[in-house]
Amino acid sequence: MELFAVPDLPEIREGDDLAAMIGERVDLREDDVVVVASTVVSKAEGRVFDLDDFPAGPRAREVADRLAEIAGEEKDPRFAQAVIEESTELVMEAPFLLTATRFGHVGVNAGIDRSNVPDGDLLLLPERPSESAARIRDGLAADRVVVSDTCGRPFRHGQRGVAIGWAGMPASRDWRGERDRDGREMGVTVQNVIDELAAAANLVAGEGAGGTPVVVVRDWAFGDHGGSDNHFREVEGDFVRQALREWSFQE
Repeated sequence: MELFAVPDLPEIREGDDLAAMIGERVDLREDDVVVVASTVVSKAEGRVFDLDDFPAGPRAREVADRLAEIAGEEKDPRFAQAVIEESTELVMEAPFLLTATRFGHVGVNAGIDRSNVPDGDLLLLPERPSESAARIRDGLAADRVVVSDTCGRPFRHGQRGVAIGWAGMPASRDWRGERDRDGREMGVTVQNVIDELAAAANLVAGEGAGGTPVVVVRDWAFGDHGGSDNHFREVEGDFVRQALREWSFQE
């Protein structure tokens, strides 16, 4: 398997044709996987906003005041308002905002970014990332597209690349019913390949000012396995989220 960044992409602006810009810079193969950072997808889709676009309501002011008390520094209630509007649930309200987005992703601050946003204060995640992936795929020679973001994880330090949208392939490959090396039938292994591809691509893409937002994964095969588009856990089976609903931060 080979991974390489698409070179020389300019700053992306609203209305830019990402697929065309990618296709101009790399000769894609049909079986390539193109991993596109959500930042450039959001910019192309006009998801750049100013803080003043989110006048704070009473709930946002309450949340911001609580976070300011914990952090010992002022928190802008307009940012809290943006997070609330982009979320279906505040899973945790302290010591930070852990939220469920409208498309099912659970992450900090609804994935809203305040870095590398030259035309505004805030960069919101794409509204429907899998639809975004499908639109990009329609304009490419490659058949598979993953939209990625960086996100922290429980029980681990730091962030890694994760998939928030995908098109042209299942999210997971299912090993259940297959045999291991000792001939035992596997009963639980479902491999989330879009997250693994996003994490691998993030190693190549980099972060900060030197980041390259599009990575091509070449010579990777899904293989002869069952597939599933289950990616985000349903609340009914997400016991960590259920536990967090009953938990409260104590200073």
